[in-house]
Amino acid sequence: MKKIFSGKQALVIGGTGGIGRFISRGLAECGAELTVIGSSAEKMKRTSQEIKKIGGVINENILTLEAGSAVDNVLSICRYADILVCAYGPFKRTALSETTVEDWHSLVTLNLILPGSLVSSYLGGMMKKKWGRILLFGGTNTDFIRGWTTTAPYAAAKTALGPLAKSVAKNASAFGVTCNVLCPGLTDTEYMDNTAKKYNRENSPAGVTLTPQEVAAFALDILKNPSINGAIVPIDKGVEVHAV
Repeated sequence: MKKIFSGKQALVIGGTGGIGRFISRGLAECGAELTVIGSSAEKMKRTSQEIKKIGGVINENILTLEAGSAVDNVLSICRYADILVCAYGPFKRTALSETTVEDWHSLVTLNLILPGSLVSSYLGGMMKKKWGRILLFGGTNTDFIRGWTTTAPYAAAKTALGPLAKSVAKNASAFGVTCNVLCPGLTDTEYMDNTAKKYNRENSPAGVTLTPQEVAAFALDILKNPSINGAIVPIDKGVEVHAV
């Protein structure tokens, strides 16, 4: 594989499991030096071994992201990045009338304020070097405004990533920086229990869900392409699950 990201520093939030694991591996194959943040020592060890096996360089960081300290903790680990991938975002299903202030604060902080703050922190350095790649992850069907019954805080935060990406493109496209939002459809990962996987199958076209590898491959294509900028990209097979 061509080392198109050789000499680039990549930060992957949530880079040890699910979709993020395969993005980390793909970036390493493309020559990027990785700083990977994950919360599981076991998954970090597995990912590190995979990356080192292909000759990649990885800086391992086991960190549980919490609303009050996530931004400062990430910035203390990684002060600069050429490539930023936020493949992370806690999810909670609760009726809107039963959603607490704590739910709103935690979900919006980790799904919107964390990626937004990191974008602001790293953008100046990218513009100075006249090169940068930012990829943020939305949720299923958060590519434009919809109504939700049980996931309003999560969906509102993920939908708001769209204006963030378009703002980056407006401010930094002339400096060689791209920022896009990828909104995967229903994807089975190791984080899901059997109930969640059953729901995914029942609500996916032809009963076939996406795989983390499929989504990661699409993500890497976006990162490699300088012409895609300020885009909100659904990769969901046309599924509609917003009425839940």
